[in-house]
Amino acid sequence: MKTVKVIIVAIFAIFMGSNSYAQMHDHSKMDMSKPSTNANMNMGSTKTESIKVWGECETCQATIEKASKVDGVSKANWDKRTKLLTLVYDPSKVKNDDIQKKIAAVGYDTEKYKADDKVYAKLNACCKYVRKK
Repeated sequence: MKTVKVIIVAIFAIFMGSNSYAQMHDHSKMDMSKPSTNANMNMGSTKTESIKVWGECETCQATIEKASKVDGVSKANWDKRTKLLTLVYDPSKVKNDDIQKKIAAVGYDTEKYKADDKVYAKLNACCKYVRKK
């Protein structure tokens, strides 16, 4: 029984010691005006943009997001209500136009590029949208 008490006290002491250490660092003295060098090394320069992409349903969403996730794109989210694709990408690796061309290649019109009629015709019936002229 004495051994159990000693173990419980030791665990409690370790737990309390680690919590109090975490509270000892004074964050108010940190310079938050510039990002840390570790963050800069892990991330390249990224750009966030939204582009209009026509579509209708969740199938469209999956296809549009998959087509836009090329090398250099870290995030792609398409909203079927607003028809906006929000991209986070590295402009040194990929251009916005190249992403839009990939999307048009799978059958969806973008702000700048119209999908080929033959590719659009192959979309599921639920994915067919009113095309711009």
